[in-house]
Amino acid sequence: MQLIFVVQCETEIGQNLRDLLAQAKYSVHLFTRPIDLVAEAERHSPSLIFIEVGSPPSRGLAICRAIRVTPGLTDTPLILFSSGSGHEDRILALESGADDYLTQPFTQRELIARVQAVLRRCTGRSCSTGGFSSQSDGFTPHQESVPGPVITLGDIQIDMSAMKISIRGSEVSTTALEFRLLSYLSQHRSRVFTRDQLLDAVWGDKQFVTPRSVDACIRRVRSKIEPNRMKPTYLKTVRGAGYLLEATARGKGAPSMAAAGVRNTSAMLSSTSALLADPMLGTPLKEA
Repeated sequence: MQLIFVVQCETEIGQNLRDLLAQAKYSVHLFTRPIDLVAEAERHSPSLIFIEVGSPPSRGLAICRAIRVTPGLTDTPLILFSSGSGHEDRILALESGADDYLTQPFTQRELIARVQAVLRRCTGRSCSTGGFSSQSDGFTPHQESVPGPVITLGDIQIDMSAMKISIRGSEVSTTALEFRLLSYLSQHRSRVFTRDQLLDAVWGDKQFVTPRSVDACIRRVRSKIEPNRMKPTYLKTVRGAGYLLEATARGKGAPSMAAAGVRNTSAMLSSTSALLADPMLGTPLKEA
């Protein structure tokens, strides 16, 4: 039975969600106050985390970002939901690292369909029960099982079979989507791709993504591989056209990209820790 964490501050709504998911044969842990969410997720490795954006919206987005920068949780599927139906709300959720965004009110059928769709797309992720994995955007199970080459771009090494990225020997944590984007560009070095081309090649048939989702993913990848993401050495923008990846070695004296990735990750963790440490967010844990 797959385990799902639900973060919902209003007890009655949270219990309803828990009951709906339990009826679909999922095991559910309900968090009404998410201060211990990350620690519990590290301990139990849920198949998916379902998070209410809530009020203020920045709190739910901060929880999403905190999960995305926590080693061991970076690939955990995330669905954000709220009563906001604006296009901007969906974009902010996706830019924060969510795999999907659901607008209230929704039916049990839609809820379960979205959960199943996200779980199907979790390529390369060891979802928590029974080693669940499935086909997803751009990668087939056959491709995943065949050892691939290690691509070297200057200081960057991309291990296609292990789905790992290293910079000067230090492994850099990425989400499955970030890895797919970088590996795709690395296999087509020095070729310019438009946002729409990248959406088709990397995101595939994933729902509710826009060209701005490409920009957001590019920014996250740059923060992890570039010594200075404002002046990219590898992942470059071609104004009016799109993006390309160049196999350019960094110059002498430039700061280590691995160190830059650590600094960026530490900064993000510290920026979200204040919200997660809010004394109003103490957590009772309930299990279906």
